[in-house]
Amino acid sequence: MIGIVDYGMGNLRSVQKALEHLGAEARILTAPEQLLEVDRLVLPGVGAFGDGMLQLAERGLIEPIHDFLATSRPFLGICLGLQLLFECSQEDAPSPDEPVRGLGVLPGRVMRFQGEAFGPGRLKVPHMGWNRLDYRVDDPLFAGQGAAPSVYFVHSYYAEPADPSHVSASTDYGITFCSAVRRGTLAAVQFHPEKSQRVGQAMLAQFAGVR
Repeated sequence: MIGIVDYGMGNLRSVQKALEHLGAEARILTAPEQLLEVDRLVLPGVGAFGDGMLQLAERGLIEPIHDFLATSRPFLGICLGLQLLFECSQEDAPSPDEPVRGLGVLPGRVMRFQGEAFGPGRLKVPHMGWNRLDYRVDDPLFAGQGAAPSVYFVHSYYAEPADPSHVSASTDYGITFCSAVRRGTLAAVQFHPEKSQRVGQAMLAQFAGVR
């Protein structure tokens, strides 16, 4: 059984339908105690970092997520679900010196796309559409995909891991940013596999353990 964490951020049904299409059993989880009842866990998400952390806290989901990760069962973060794993974010921060605190599962921070490459007449923010992955490690999530597959992104912020060994893939968009992470049985991606057609379906199949 695959559990999908419902914290009011994002289209949970699209992730559920993508997994069910592959033959996996997937259930949307609405209560904290349900998180430890599943074999694999997905933390999806679309929206702002601060709102995401507020919703996780108000629904009593922060400790259960940590408890699930401590069991070393497979975990997949998607988009905002990747960013929330880090220590802090610039998004919604009252000042650069007061970042919004995240789950703190992975060391590092979440940054906004900014600099000379971005702005009027240059690259747009959010980064939206198809872009390529550059693999950094041999991650089972990407098995059989071939070199530099294209996946679908929608985001204005990106994770900056403190430990480079956690970066499993990167992508170029004005800068080279972390587009996927891996630590043991924990995997997370900045892109949307449920919107990435054949490539994304293959990744979800790898996570779900279906062939």
